[in-house]
Amino acid sequence: MSSPAVDTSSLQKKILHEVIEYCINVAYLTLVFAAFVHSRRLFLAAYGITYTHYGFAVIEALVLGKVIMVGEVFRLGRGLEDKPLVYPTLYKTAVFTVFVGVFKVIEHVIVGLWHGTGLTGGLAEFSDKGFEVWFANSLVVIAAFIPFFAVKELGRVLGRDKIAALFLRKRGEA
Repeated sequence: MSSPAVDTSSLQKKILHEVIEYCINVAYLTLVFAAFVHSRRLFLAAYGITYTHYGFAVIEALVLGKVIMVGEVFRLGRGLEDKPLVYPTLYKTAVFTVFVGVFKVIEHVIVGLWHGTGLTGGLAEFSDKGFEVWFANSLVVIAAFIPFFAVKELGRVLGRDKIAALFLRKRGEA
């Protein structure tokens, strides 16, 4: 028996679309996180503390970009899409922020298992950071997600091509 023919051109287009979307997500998140890392560096420098964790911004953006795409595959945040755009934007921001939080807990559990401290060791490392750090990180994610999902919602309603034209072409060309 032969397997049914696979349309490689549509598969290639789908893969290319996903890669481009991932790269755009990562670029945006990297800029946002780099801004926060830089402000942290400046704040700590005032107290004579050196802080140079710029790699954090890139790594966090790479991971978060993938988490967002996984969440979209599972259709997280759907349900208010017939309402004014402020509602699905804020709803998706909240849902994806919680999803990122759950992912962070899972990430710490996996690290705990990897380092041999087990499930409780990973959870203890997560909780040792304290509520203030968790809350501050959540605020950073919320600050990043509101404009992120606002533009995505505009693209959903107006069409991605229209949004691309508005952002990337001269006004006379759009």
